Amino acid sequence: MSGFFGWTGLPSQPDQSHDWLLRMAHAARFNDIKSSVVKDNLALSVSGGVYPVTHFANDEICTVLMGRPRWLDSGLAARAKEASDASALAMGCMQFDTSILDRMAGSFSFVVMQHGKTVAAIDRCGIHSLCYAHVDGGLVFSTHAEAIAAHPLVQGNIDHQALYNYFHFHVIPSPGTLFREIRRLQPAQSITLKDKHLGSSFYHRHQYSPVITGRFNDKKQKLHSLLEQAVARQLHGQKAAAFLSGGLDSSTVSGYLSKLQAGVTDTFSIGFAHQDFDEMEYVHIAARQFNLNSHEYYLQPQDIVDAIPIIAGAYDEPFANNSAVPTYFCARKAQEDGFDLMFAGDGGDEIFGGNARYAKQMLFEHYHLAPAWLRKALIEPVAFATPFSKHLSPLRKLQSYIVQANVPLPDRLETYNLLNRQSLSEMFEPEFLSVVDTGAPIAALRECYFDTNSEHPVNRMLNLDMKFTLADNDLRKVVCMAEAAGVEVAFPMLDDDVVSFSCGLPPSDKVRGQTLRWFYKKAMHGFLPQAIINKSKHGFGLPFGPWALSHKPLKELVHTRLDELAKRQWIRSDYIQTLKRLHAEVHPVYYGTMIWILVMLEEWLQTRKL
Repeated sequence: MSGFFGWTGLPSQPDQSHDWLLRMAHAARFNDIKSSVVKDNLALSVSGGVYPVTHFANDEICTVLMGRPRWLDSGLAARAKEASDASALAMGCMQFDTSILDRMAGSFSFVVMQHGKTVAAIDRCGIHSLCYAHVDGGLVFSTHAEAIAAHPLVQGNIDHQALYNYFHFHVIPSPGTLFREIRRLQPAQSITLKDKHLGSSFYHRHQYSPVITGRFNDKKQKLHSLLEQAVARQLHGQKAAAFLSGGLDSSTVSGYLSKLQAGVTDTFSIGFAHQDFDEMEYVHIAARQFNLNSHEYYLQPQDIVDAIPIIAGAYDEPFANNSAVPTYFCARKAQEDGFDLMFAGDGGDEIFGGNARYAKQMLFEHYHLAPAWLRKALIEPVAFATPFSKHLSPLRKLQSYIVQANVPLPDRLETYNLLNRQSLSEMFEPEFLSVVDTGAPIAALRECYFDTNSEHPVNRMLNLDMKFTLADNDLRKVVCMAEAAGVEVAFPMLDDDVVSFSCGLPPSDKVRGQTLRWFYKKAMHGFLPQAIINKSKHGFGLPFGPWALSHKPLKELVHTRLDELAKRQWIRSDYIQTLKRLHAEVHPVYYGTMIWILVMLEEWLQTRKL
């Protein structure tokens, strides 16, 4: 694993802190330590891995940088080219202080210590991660929350609220972590420690303003130019491969990669011997269109058994996006074929409007375009007051529509959440429920949804998904699994110029009626095959539920972990037994989702001997 960890400004227990530094350096997670800096009340170590992790130190400043920043200042760009990105960061911080962040783009996380002040930040989209604990007036920091939890001044207690948030989101969203004292930076967030006081701010907000106007063909040409520049910018002179699912974004990225690289471009895809989950036909269509060298691997049930401990060991807290499994095997196959860099298409849905819920939610929003008097005096009385309305299909559907439409966004998005479709008291032990705020997840969603510089529901949903779907979930999934496989990953759809362009499009260019990604799809005519443009949204799912019934080793592992979790007195034992029965007898896919969430939590805890 690559990353960095250290402390600054801690006034006491230096021997214990140095011991922690040594223990972390020899831990399995940081077994490739490249360098260490110990100076006054500062100590840090950086490890190699697949990312360019370096440090720069002199009498005035010490920096540690992870990732590939893009320098918007010509002087800093020149310094990075002649020396290193870390050297450019050091020079920039001395010149511009915290406004250095206005001169940076790309993907990065860093910590800078100078003149008694420490600044830490991550990139605008949250591609990279950074965690911290503010203790005794000092700062313990790391790219991995677990490393901080092991520090002698950090108690590292499991936060029950974080556990509840995990059950709701299937991940633990930032700024929370599994540990009560440890926080994770949110996208475009920076923190500053000075005179023992810790301050926090956001240096960037996505600007959802319809400023991209003009003729369609001009906008189309601009989009293609930006995408090509984004792919070229992130190649860094390397020979790269690509994840290819056959969807819009991975096909677009693979197409531009093929255009820009010499020779044939290699792509890696995962198939499933289960027709409800397999999309290999679209992979073949993309491969023919762009003359790709398509490497295909069909995932087997035993692969899930093998992957579960790898996934649990790779993440610094429980993580339950089951598409981590195909992501890992895709990256591993690329690494075995000699690739150190892979391109991914993540982000396109969240910037151009590709998730099916956007169009569905706009149908409900249209209900409120009718005058209130018409809704309250006519439509709703007819729908609900007719004695036989429950037995008439049209009125029954109208009732369901009205009920859902009257739930405001973003709350309405969560009506299908697994926790909202069952009794919490039947799932959780009373003692666990008594110490958590069950309303905290929806409160976090509301805060992000309304903190958008646009009142349009589509833009607000996009902003919400940039945080919770992308930064907290999908990016962590891909980055961590690629790193576990030994490769670096690039996200050209999240190039800052591409994101800014998408934010400047009017909402109707993103979702028009029931057409998702209206502008993007029209702009891709002539570049992508029509079959890929027209295909319905599928996702990178995993047939875990059915396989957990049919594959004996997987079934045994699942049942063992569920029984072990029941002993922790968070989840009711009778709920787990009921879940097993419903999974086997009613709906393997639906109930398999919750089983995966529970299994990955227990596997993570078992891996840490907690």
